[in-house]
Amino acid sequence: MTNEQIPLWRLHLLRAFYLLITVGLGLSWGPAMLQHSEQWAQRRGELAALLTGLSIFCLWGLRYPLQMLPLLIFELIWKTIWLLLIAYPLWRAGAMTPNVQESAFACLMGVVLTPLVLPWRHIAHHYFRKTAERWR
Repeated sequence: MTNEQIPLWRLHLLRAFYLLITVGLGLSWGPAMLQHSEQWAQRRGELAALLTGLSIFCLWGLRYPLQMLPLLIFELIWKTIWLLLIAYPLWRAGAMTPNVQESAFACLMGVVLTPLVLPWRHIAHHYFRKTAERWR
């Protein structure tokens, strides 16, 4: 499936999703990157930097929605892993805190919505059926 075969509404939907990620992560983690304690930086600094970087990187998805699809695939994969390996065991053990519940809800929304937005035929063609680039 070529870029011309992707309907314009699908491209706009992808752009809206990139914008949602950018704004959501920017509002959640951006302020924390600017105002934090040393203890916070030691515990949450890497995560905050990663997610703030991801939110900035998603801005390119506004201009190049198909070329930046790996970001959305990454979002789907890491959120699924977190839900299955972190949140679900905590939930089963009755050990979920309010922060974990909030994160679980946000991740669950991503796992539900992202597959609805992704152009799966395009992904299958460009990432699985297409001939791989040469190794040498």
